Amino acid sequence: MYKIDIIDSGYIMADGGAMFGAIPKRAWSRRYPSNDENLCPLVMRCALATSDNRKILIDTGMGDKHLHKASYYQPHSLINIEDAIQHLGYKSDEITDVVLTHLHFDHCGHATRKDKNGNITPAFKNARYWLSLKQWDNFQNPNLLEEDSIFAENIMPVYESGLLNLVKEDTLIGEGFGLRLFDGHSTGQLVAYIETGNDGTYTFPGDLIPTSAHVPLEWISAYDICALTSAKEKQRFLIEAEKENYTLIYCHDSIHARSKVKKLNNNFKACL
Repeated sequence: MYKIDIIDSGYIMADGGAMFGAIPKRAWSRRYPSNDENLCPLVMRCALATSDNRKILIDTGMGDKHLHKASYYQPHSLINIEDAIQHLGYKSDEITDVVLTHLHFDHCGHATRKDKNGNITPAFKNARYWLSLKQWDNFQNPNLLEEDSIFAENIMPVYESGLLNLVKEDTLIGEGFGLRLFDGHSTGQLVAYIETGNDGTYTFPGDLIPTSAHVPLEWISAYDICALTSAKEKQRFLIEAEKENYTLIYCHDSIHARSKVKKLNNNFKACL
């Protein structure tokens, strides 16, 4: 069984219209904050799952290699994730696995880092990195909607070092730790399922459900490459999450880090 630690690696700002798509501002503004420029603060949340023999990092935040490329999103209050891991009492070299939900820069930037000579190398040299085969294929041939969000330096050094493990189907990577594939936001996004014992199953749905406000099926981000697929995949996930009483960790919610969900008529809502 695993212990879960939350790591908030920093913040970006995203347009509210983009974050909530077809949902009117007068509706989403009741559930999520924005500033006078209609920009919503998004945390870049990661999770560390530790057991007797595994230390599994889920997502890595954006790191600091490409701040200029990402300047449009106003990254701020960034925290070095290796320092955060050390603050929790562990060393980066102790990380056994790194799960990358997908390859957008705000989720995998610190998968690699610059060494003292300026070379880009894997940040966690003793870890196996997990990524879906669909996402790897998408990186090699990015579509028009995602190509500006995927940077080769975040994943190629991992591949070239022989540390990349490609997930072709739903799988267990260790006892009590599963990965499942979901489409919609990006093809082949990985969702982590973590057994914690008395606290039940924790899930890390990534951008399938980026904030608690996105739990209702029709609340779809305009960043998703296919809104209808996202709604169907969310429904598939949420039916089980509500039935099994899973805890969801929200990767971008700057207010609510986690919650359970409940069914409401034919829809769902976060239990905040």
